[in-house]
Amino acid sequence: MFNKVLVANRGEIAVRIIRACRELGLQTVAVYSDVDRQALHVRYADEAYHIGPSPSRDSYLRGDKIIECAKKSGAGAIHPGYGFLAERADFAQACLDEGIVFIGPKPSSIAAMGDKAVARATVSRAGVPVVPGTEGEGALSDEELLASAASIGFPLLIKATAGGGGKGMREVHNLEEMPFLLKAARREAEAAFGDGNVYLEKMVDGARHIEFQILADAHGNVIHLGERECSLQRRHQKLLEETPSPFVADDQELRQKMGDVAVKAAQAVGYVNAGTIEFLVDKDKNFYFLEMNTRLQVEHPVTEMVTGVDIVKEQIRIARGRQLRYSQEDINQKGWAIECRINAEDPYNHFMPSTGIISHILTPTGPGVRVDTGVYSGFEVTPFYDSLISKLIVWGETRAEAILRMRRALEEYRILGVRTNIPFHQRLMDSHRFMAGQFDTKFIEERFSLETAEEGLPDRAPIAAVMSTLVAHRQTQLSAQFIQRNERDTSNWKWISRWERMQR
Repeated sequence: MFNKVLVANRGEIAVRIIRACRELGLQTVAVYSDVDRQALHVRYADEAYHIGPSPSRDSYLRGDKIIECAKKSGAGAIHPGYGFLAERADFAQACLDEGIVFIGPKPSSIAAMGDKAVARATVSRAGVPVVPGTEGEGALSDEELLASAASIGFPLLIKATAGGGGKGMREVHNLEEMPFLLKAARREAEAAFGDGNVYLEKMVDGARHIEFQILADAHGNVIHLGERECSLQRRHQKLLEETPSPFVADDQELRQKMGDVAVKAAQAVGYVNAGTIEFLVDKDKNFYFLEMNTRLQVEHPVTEMVTGVDIVKEQIRIARGRQLRYSQEDINQKGWAIECRINAEDPYNHFMPSTGIISHILTPTGPGVRVDTGVYSGFEVTPFYDSLISKLIVWGETRAEAILRMRRALEEYRILGVRTNIPFHQRLMDSHRFMAGQFDTKFIEERFSLETAEEGLPDRAPIAAVMSTLVAHRQTQLSAQFIQRNERDTSNWKWISRWERMQR
């Protein structure tokens, strides 16, 4: 049993975990790099320890330093959050070797499911359908991957076996471009996860990306918390998530089948703690195992909003050896939740990252609105980490109400100092295809743009032109108002006094 938790992460997820620990009466320890010395998670934690320079490879990816801080602070457990070391089996094992509880799955489960190629082989043996791709386990050379590509067929995906979030992933449309893309994918995967191994997977046309949240305890109980729709992506990076999925909401039989398969996949590796089973679903509602994320997901708040289950608290309770408080029959999805990832990037300039100091921030509030963030006025967004500023989550009794609430929340959100993708989300909320639930994983890149999304909306260009003219005219008036110098070399008061003396 532990009473102090070290959070081996940064940003909004570190703040989220610290809050959950505080509600459970647990003390918290933060770690930080040079650039994060004034970060919000450092201010919120009971203790904080410096772990190195700003680049993640020298700080948040240094498992040895983090374990050293845990021992120094007396923390009995480490929560990895997501990203960085969250899916590193060697780090989880190192924690256990030092007598520190790892708030996550067993190292063997991370090794089996955290490595995407091994996960495919494991669930395939358990009878779970998988997307066609390279079979087997272990690292494959570029020559072996090139030889396998023809049998899989183009287009296909090169994917990193470790980590997630679209890192180390490339689309391949022909054999000629594949060698260059293999090298690029390996470099990116090595930089992001410390592991450059990749595998191949067939691209499914018109697919939806739907995932199921899993909770499992050490007593053999495994449940799922329903599905999440994660199809709205750009460069394989999720931008918006919602639950239930508009594609599955009216098909209880499909939800039941996918949920059962998700539980089966988790049981195949003796999974414990929170995890996510991801599927690709084609137009005919055939579904295939994509991968398992052996960690907390960025989009977990939408599931919390509709189920009432605090997933982070459940993670901690499971790590303390307790049984799940819920059975599958206890899980009911109530209402609809949508999450928009608010990133520091310019949607009008190919989503280029934006850095700088946030001079002002005003977060939306009100019924059914939640904001998970790790920034504040005066916080500096740097190029060292991902561009996520916050997660804006709304809940409504229906999908229509959730969309209307998200529109209102986005309109209230004010961030000055860096560019954000809030205008992108606003346009997305106005998209007829989005409102109708008619989208897939290629929708953002192939059938949506800020320009076309504005069709049917009032033309604001004349209004902007008139306002600009008025502002310019007013500024000209103000600049023209000045006091002229008197023609005489002395003031009028002196001239009056002289005149009075002359009249005496």
